[in-house]
Amino acid sequence: MDIRDKKFWERNAMAVVGMLIFAIGINLFIVPANLYNGGVMGISQIIRTLLTRHFHILSGSIDIAGIINFLLNIPLFILAYVSIGKSFFVRTVVCVFSQTLFLSILPIPVTPIVGDSLTASMIGGIIAGTGIGTALRFGGSSGGMDIVGIYLTKKYKDFTVGRVSLVVNTVVYGICAAMFGVQTAIYSIIYSAVSMLMSDRAHTQNINTEVFIFTKKDPKEILDYIVWEFERDATWWEAKGGYTADTTYMIVAVLSKYECAHLRRELKAIDEHAFVVVTDGVSINGRYEKHL
Repeated sequence: MDIRDKKFWERNAMAVVGMLIFAIGINLFIVPANLYNGGVMGISQIIRTLLTRHFHILSGSIDIAGIINFLLNIPLFILAYVSIGKSFFVRTVVCVFSQTLFLSILPIPVTPIVGDSLTASMIGGIIAGTGIGTALRFGGSSGGMDIVGIYLTKKYKDFTVGRVSLVVNTVVYGICAAMFGVQTAIYSIIYSAVSMLMSDRAHTQNINTEVFIFTKKDPKEILDYIVWEFERDATWWEAKGGYTADTTYMIVAVLSKYECAHLRRELKAIDEHAFVVVTDGVSINGRYEKHL
């Protein structure tokens, strides 16, 4: 992590933009419809509702769910710093702080923009999920269960981030059903599902691709770019063209879809005539590290 690096500031700026998009989806559609997030944000919203509606504490014009979410994330920040890494810690603090700011200052409509909860859950899920996915795409993290999930994944080989989120979301929406009614819980689950779908589509680091590159130039420059830029390995061998019988070089690597997009742009400079075959969504066994 080098704060003098232009890419560092660009990635953080785009992650903050993602948090702004997320906050727009929440404050304009989800909060007015009385729906709830999953994870730590959902816990924060439930606490907010208890404080403002039932105990009449902090019931001003500012939605305090973002502030509560930030406070709940403080012990998780410490976990990220100690157990995951300083770079991830910085990105998480930047995202959660900007998320808290936007959720606090963006106005919440007195009456819902859309008339029914189903439409609000769908539109809010599309916007909020796009925001989260954008932040993830540029190396950001919304904190909460992301931190816990990554920590457990690093500690236990067979653990997954999704498993942690599933358990916590089950508890959150169970509480929503008990406190606010089954209908609220169902629409909140719909929102959560749409949001996760959109974040996965935007978060291209989460999509694995198999890349085959055919080039007649020395493959070393392409190999060096894959190894040093992405910290990935690649395999190459010498082959013969079926039509011309000319010598060609074949390079194969497994990258995220995000890394693959950067590789395509670099290949135009290295060898604009390179032939590239990309297969998305490949299944991988063995040692392969996801770059979040």
